[in-house]
Amino acid sequence: MRGVVTKSTGSWYTVFKEDKTKIECRLKGKFRMKGIKSTNPVSVGDYVNWEYEDAKITGVINKIFERKNYIIRKSVNLSKQTHIIASNIDVAFLIVTIDNPPTFTGFIDRFLATAEAYSIPVIILFNKIDTFTNETEYIKNQFSEIYTKIGYQCLDISAKTGVNIDKLKELMKGKKSMFSGHSGVGKSTLINTIAPHLNLKTAEISKQHKQGIHTTTFAEMFELSFDGFIIDTPGIKGFGVFDFKPEEITDYFPEFFKIKQKCKFNNCLHINEPICAIKDAMEKGEIAVSRYKSYVQMIEGDEEHYRVGQFN
Repeated sequence: MRGVVTKSTGSWYTVFKEDKTKIECRLKGKFRMKGIKSTNPVSVGDYVNWEYEDAKITGVINKIFERKNYIIRKSVNLSKQTHIIASNIDVAFLIVTIDNPPTFTGFIDRFLATAEAYSIPVIILFNKIDTFTNETEYIKNQFSEIYTKIGYQCLDISAKTGVNIDKLKELMKGKKSMFSGHSGVGKSTLINTIAPHLNLKTAEISKQHKQGIHTTTFAEMFELSFDGFIIDTPGIKGFGVFDFKPEEITDYFPEFFKIKQKCKFNNCLHINEPICAIKDAMEKGEIAVSRYKSYVQMIEGDEEHYRVGQFN
């Protein structure tokens, strides 16, 4: 029988059956996904085959269907550990807050590059616009200009006051949507605004550190009343990219990819090489300095400092 995984807690998986009921399943024996060394062989969003165990109360997953896509992150502290956040995603919504807590461009750019690498469309949501001052409005407009120019759709929202929530719902209709972002950016509050019946747990921001407190422990997928599914993911402090070769990273920055063939050298890494189209474009203001600095960090494998905003 076929189903889709809606929750993974490590050893047990909640499977949404074709009759729209759920069953708790475990894996049959040792499962290894080809080519992926991950802490979780089965992820939320996976389509699976399952069968009943003897008592017909629980089930066993015996097959995982090929994924359309998935998004994976590397642990910043344990470089050899990777984790598949979710799979078979139609659209990823990256929730960004300017000040409470701050989301820095290095984090945004790593998330976008990873999504590009795994063929996942991203829409950026600027949340908590009801709290904006003139200064945070200015910063948000700068961010929005950078990412809109590249080709990413941006939407200003307020989970608290409901601004543009109807527009957001339209973007989610008929799709499997993933919500992601730092802890404290308002994912759970936003999901509760979109689907009040879910009543997800929320927490206040730490005023001392301007950081969020984790309220979501595992990724989980919920069915929506207006045709679609939403995947809530744990808040991410750092987004370590996985298995990117330096020469490939340009391909995951769309505005770099468009002009890289104009560089003098085919193997140009856009760091120290002469006659580099990307460096020229940055100096002319055609490519954002913050994007170039994020790119350099990824080339250099700097996993520690991109989170704390040196490059803003």
